[in-house]
Amino acid sequence: MSTALQMTAFGLALLSTVFLLLATCTDCWMVNADDSLEVSHKCRGLWRECVTNMQDGVRTCDQYDSILADHPVKIVVTRTLLITADLLAGLALATLLLGLDCIKFLKEDPRVKLKMRYGAGVILGVGSILGLVGSVWYAVDVYLERAMLVSHNIFLGVHYDFGWSCWLGMAGSMGCFVASVLLTCCLYACTDPSSCWQPQRLPQPQSQTATSKMYAMDSRV
Repeated sequence: MSTALQMTAFGLALLSTVFLLLATCTDCWMVNADDSLEVSHKCRGLWRECVTNMQDGVRTCDQYDSILADHPVKIVVTRTLLITADLLAGLALATLLLGLDCIKFLKEDPRVKLKMRYGAGVILGVGSILGLVGSVWYAVDVYLERAMLVSHNIFLGVHYDFGWSCWLGMAGSMGCFVASVLLTCCLYACTDPSSCWQPQRLPQPQSQTATSKMYAMDSRV
């Protein structure tokens, strides 16, 4: 049961990390919602804005200014949280890989491997919270911006809604959180603590054992 949980958690963590990386790199965090009369599909990401012509499929992108330039708060916060979540998820994935029982690394010391799995679970949990906060922050900000324009009867020619990159960020963050729960709570419940935390007794040398037997025989006489 413990091995199955380890492999499930590793597979889920790997998939979720890929989702987080794709969400950070792709350019569809915001999409135009009023496309009934539009001939182009507009996407805004964390790094650039792209427009795709619906007739000929030509896609052009405008790169944002440098990272040090002034940007909206939602872009700065989401960039910071997503990049941090990516780094933590990658670190947790590497730690978890070395801590799996099927890997020969530190095979003779199961206590260290168990600590590595628990550590990977904690790191994944922190990364999932950061990624989820960044994705939800961006989505809520887009929704509030759209609601404010609608409430004031302001139409700028196009309204934006959050796109599939934002959904990828949320899915990757939730996957990392579930993997964290599997590695910390469920794995602890399915692991026998006595088999991992009980100190191993070193076998006594044969000469010492023979001497002890001779001493015991002499004492009986």
